[in-house]
Amino acid sequence: MTAVPAVSIKNLRIALPKGAERPYAVDGISIDLVPGEIVCVVGESGSGKSMCAHALMGLLPDTVSTETGEILLEGDNLLKLDEDGWRDVRGRRIAMVFQEPMTALNPLMRIGEQMMEMFEAHNLLTPKERRAKALGLAREVGLPDPERIVRAYPHQLSGGQRQRAMIAMALALEPAVLVADEPTTALDVTTQAQILKLIRDLQRRRNMAVMFITHDFGVVADIADRVVVLRYGKVVEEGTAAEVLTRPQHDYTKALLAAVPSMHPPVRAPLEGREKAVDVIGLDKTYVTSGGWFRPDRSVRAANEVSFSILQGETLGLVGESGSGKSSVARLVMQLIKPDRGTVRIGESDLTKLTGKALRDERHRIQMIFQDPFASLNPRRKVGNIISDGPIAHGTDPKVAMQRARDLLGMVGLDAGAMERYPHEFSGGQRQRIGIARALALDPEIIVADEAVSALDVSVQAQVLALLEDLKARLGLSMLFITHDLRVAAQICDRIAVMQRGVIVELKPTAQLFAAPEHPYTRELLGAVPGQSSPSQAA
Repeated sequence: MTAVPAVSIKNLRIALPKGAERPYAVDGISIDLVPGEIVCVVGESGSGKSMCAHALMGLLPDTVSTETGEILLEGDNLLKLDEDGWRDVRGRRIAMVFQEPMTALNPLMRIGEQMMEMFEAHNLLTPKERRAKALGLAREVGLPDPERIVRAYPHQLSGGQRQRAMIAMALALEPAVLVADEPTTALDVTTQAQILKLIRDLQRRRNMAVMFITHDFGVVADIADRVVVLRYGKVVEEGTAAEVLTRPQHDYTKALLAAVPSMHPPVRAPLEGREKAVDVIGLDKTYVTSGGWFRPDRSVRAANEVSFSILQGETLGLVGESGSGKSSVARLVMQLIKPDRGTVRIGESDLTKLTGKALRDERHRIQMIFQDPFASLNPRRKVGNIISDGPIAHGTDPKVAMQRARDLLGMVGLDAGAMERYPHEFSGGQRQRIGIARALALDPEIIVADEAVSALDVSVQAQVLALLEDLKARLGLSMLFITHDLRVAAQICDRIAVMQRGVIVELKPTAQLFAAPEHPYTRELLGAVPGQSSPSQAA
């Protein structure tokens, strides 16, 4: 007997504004969401998957319009609801978990207050009952020390804790349908594994229908019952998770699966006999935050006697969970923050001893590619200026610097017309290519890439990784590659250093680390990779 859908999306067509790259964001999509089932909607940025999710919640932007179709919930067409009708549906019958909890949560309200607000908005329960319910929800989603968490503000929680709080809020009114829009993209592998297990457990316990938006086929393998693949707003393939993952029919699905990084490191050139490009010795950094009048100051040791070297032409990976200290180490190496102790030596120069003009003069030797290319590019500057600003600041003639910018854009796969455009006119992958071109503008010897591909779709991620490998070989670069994605690290790193709580607990050639991890934390990280059931399989 076929289960009755909790929600049916029928022939949904959402029109984009005039002048867009295509007529429809969503073009004739039909999807059934059945109680007790998780449907993963997969596709690259621009495929229409998030637009479909927002249509389910009545959260479409004003710039688009629904031309045809229905979204049926218990016989009601949600597309015909007014704003009062949508307020009754949201949270109570359909709820959503957003990708970035820090932007979705109110920074000025305590977590418990935001949970209780769900009941208050629907005129449910007394204030005392709301407080008890918020505490119960915090326990149900596995938040540690629930009494403390409900009194905390979002900035006082980790990324995983904030996402658990978001899930608690979504489940507060026991909706029949949960929409999860890329809820684990920004999380490290162990936290991601915990959140996926939590969603699966809650879905089974409550018999919910779940639409799970993702571009990560590792996540699909871990959580999906059924998979819908979108491209340019159309469904190109649909089937059970086993069918789509093992016997894909459409070329686009095959291409997406082929772009997923493998856990098997490729054979890499030997490193013996190479000189050191950078030598990091005993870096130590402790952050101290004021506790206020009635609380003691709090200190966190982000780097604890961190030592490693990067050889010429080598990519050293630095991996670990959020809060492990890897991004702090990247900034210490770049001298964006000063260590309490330690040495960062490039050639004869110890960067930690330099300040002012002396540091600026040496900094051209080491440049950074940031995680979020949109946030790191000046939105008011044209791309040509963004790339040429660094060389001009170091004394290069502006005409020479602009020609260098054109050459670099060609090197990273963009045409010269990009010089006159602004960052918002480019896709995420293109913006990251611009970020790479900017990092290369000063002819550095070393590149620090801090989560440089974590925000990208798998196919774009594969292109950027290939570009980095090509540029490294052509220009003789060395690289410190920060990532929480061990699949990415496997493909690009010669050696990997594993960080936990500010300490490097293991450092080995990549193939050796994956084949025979020694530290329990390394084994835990490898076992948590989506689509992997054990460290031995991961290797």
